[in-house]
Amino acid sequence: MSNNIRKVKTSDLELKDRLVSIQRVTKVTKGGRTFSFAAIVVVGNENGIVGYGLGKAGEVTTAIGKGVEDAKKNLVKIPIHKGTIPHEQIAKFGGARVWLKPAASGTGVKAGGAMRAVLESAGITDILAKSKGSSNPHNLVKATVAALVELRDANSVAYQRQVNLDKVFNG
Repeated sequence: MSNNIRKVKTSDLELKDRLVSIQRVTKVTKGGRTFSFAAIVVVGNENGIVGYGLGKAGEVTTAIGKGVEDAKKNLVKIPIHKGTIPHEQIAKFGGARVWLKPAASGTGVKAGGAMRAVLESAGITDILAKSKGSSNPHNLVKATVAALVELRDANSVAYQRQVNLDKVFNG
């Protein structure tokens, strides 16, 4: 990830959580098998702030709770322009590759399971998204968040180039 990560404080935010995946994992010991659960959770305020977390515990509800607490520690701010993203973006994490493209108003969220949870939690209402490679939900969520973090709005581009906002659009 680049150095333009915008961390967010959790106070004064109304966050909604979405369970992306829950898996039962097994540890084999001398005395038999021990079962526990791993949950990946996405939280967001549906207005440009999103985060993900992983929780592991012996019970499902405890794992989800731990995942929510972990997600609240990893919130990032996403630039959203008229319900969609400012530009096309590609990202990769592990074997998962994601492709995000802005869409016209009224298109909706055209994305698969794990990606859809992240995009809807961020507050994106119109987007075209494609996942390639691995369908592992953990890596898909991480790749989607990485793609969203890489997005830049017109103001930040103008500031970085040290030009007026008109110059960004007119060359």
